[in-house]
Amino acid sequence: MTAKILVSACLLGRPVRYNGSAKTLAHPLLAQWLAEGRVVSTCPELAAGFSIPRPPAEIGEGETGDEVLSGTARVVDINGRDVTDLYITGAHSALALARANDCRFALLIDGSPSCGSGFIYDGNFAGKKHPGTGVTAALLRANGIEVFSDTEIEALAIQLA
Repeated sequence: MTAKILVSACLLGRPVRYNGSAKTLAHPLLAQWLAEGRVVSTCPELAAGFSIPRPPAEIGEGETGDEVLSGTARVVDINGRDVTDLYITGAHSALALARANDCRFALLIDGSPSCGSGFIYDGNFAGKKHPGTGVTAALLRANGIEVFSDTEIEALAIQLA
């Protein structure tokens, strides 16, 4: 059986980001996996009920998705609204989708408070990044799904081989 891959909808060209844009990943490997029917698209934030557009959100105080899941950190939007519960809901939705489709791998957009797997923003809305994972990436990893960022597509291809 060919392994399925959970992929951030914004990487597939869907305008689902907070500002209504996409982060389309035009890569031959992704095109091949789409043609093979291996891609399962997700946007945890939309699954949680967020609208497009929506205020940008970040995990506060330089924390990560792991701390959000453990209850010691919060996700807050630029207006100060605590949106932690929605991010956790979206992460669980993505995990359920991955499990339903037997996805053992995920290719997610880096930087996002949901999907970031290498870096996220520090919670000050000043564009400053730090190493860490978003809520969805952290939950997927905690449940045995290998998560790759959009810049690690070749590494994912090696794991799939």
